Amino acid sequence: MAVRVVVGAQWGDEAKGKVVDLLSQNSRYVVRYAGGSNAGHTVCTNGKTYKFHLIPSGILHPHVTAVIADGVVVDLRALKAEMEALAEQGVEFSRLRVGLGAHLTLPYHRQLDELNEARLEGRIGTTRRGIGPTYADKAARIGLRVADLLDPERFAMLLHRVLEVRNRVLTRVYNAPPIDEAALRDEFLAHAEWLRPIVADVPAMLMDAVARGEPILLEGAQGTLLDLDYGTYPYVTSSHPVSAGACLGTGIAPNQLTEIWGVAKAYTTRVGEGPFPTELNNEIGDYIRNRGREYGTTTGRARRVGWLDLVALRYSARLNGFTALAVTLLDVLSGLPTLKVCTAYRYRGELREQFLADGFALAECEPIYTELPGWDADLSACRRRADLPRNAQAYLDFIEDYVQTPIKLISVGPNREQTILD
Repeated sequence: MAVRVVVGAQWGDEAKGKVVDLLSQNSRYVVRYAGGSNAGHTVCTNGKTYKFHLIPSGILHPHVTAVIADGVVVDLRALKAEMEALAEQGVEFSRLRVGLGAHLTLPYHRQLDELNEARLEGRIGTTRRGIGPTYADKAARIGLRVADLLDPERFAMLLHRVLEVRNRVLTRVYNAPPIDEAALRDEFLAHAEWLRPIVADVPAMLMDAVARGEPILLEGAQGTLLDLDYGTYPYVTSSHPVSAGACLGTGIAPNQLTEIWGVAKAYTTRVGEGPFPTELNNEIGDYIRNRGREYGTTTGRARRVGWLDLVALRYSARLNGFTALAVTLLDVLSGLPTLKVCTAYRYRGELREQFLADGFALAECEPIYTELPGWDADLSACRRRADLPRNAQAYLDFIEDYVQTPIKLISVGPNREQTILD
């Protein structure tokens, strides 16, 4: 029996979708455990490109039950649009399940997110998908869940109660028009009808699967350095992308986790605001961005690009307990004569080898680099680690030695088959 977790080891966008797709081949259930429609996972296979935001990318495999667990916040408008787009590509959803306890992202959550980000003048850099306000309502115990939606009287009562609060905020704080309660109630009760057949008691379903010894893959969204508690606060997401969050989001006990896979790019990227010690605002950054097609799946925004930060990656490995690393987009670095990796920081005049999970302190850190020789070969046809150029192998060896975690998967191109599995 294996319960594996796939965790983003950086600031998100590490190509987790491809890794999850590959590991799904040996899984019975693939489960999203946190985040919402702010996620963006891409899988390229058989000449098609599939884009996922809420639906686990494991759904491409016919033997997999894809699950949106209770720790996820679900925008039903976005979910329906995603299902319709994927259906046009031949994906079917009889094996999709949505947790009864999942909280709903409603239109006023998106509106509040947009208004607040505008007030802050984009200083956090959210996706404006309403994720933060949804989790805030969950913590305040005024959130609405899938289970509530399936009971029309309960949903109407709870919606009326929360709109008494939210409409006051919209009208008095932001000088915005109030939400039309009747229109919102009727729209979402209509959503309940197509949602009802795929709703499940997810914790019970997964606990039973664990008891039967069925292989389960738990799929994270965003990345470790965006974790609400352990990321670069306040430039973080509103949930827990770390491996411990997989237990919180699914109901699977911590002692059932058998493998924890960290996914990291061969360099580092970040979307939105926040500190980024190794950022490259030069022609090398442009080279990596263009070769890596570094534009957000969800937002379309150009990603910030920098050298690989091994201090941050080692922090992620220790925090999550990685048993394996997947290094993605190694092919993007081909053509650079020299590569740099950050192996320490200089903070207020002192050498520091530990990561600072504090947005303000990290902004003061100057990276200290180790230089490694680059390579100029096309890696896309490599299928064994030994097929890689000597300098590419040395680059991976250096990562393994510093992070103290074995690299078991190497991506050398966007397609499913362009992968080295160790």
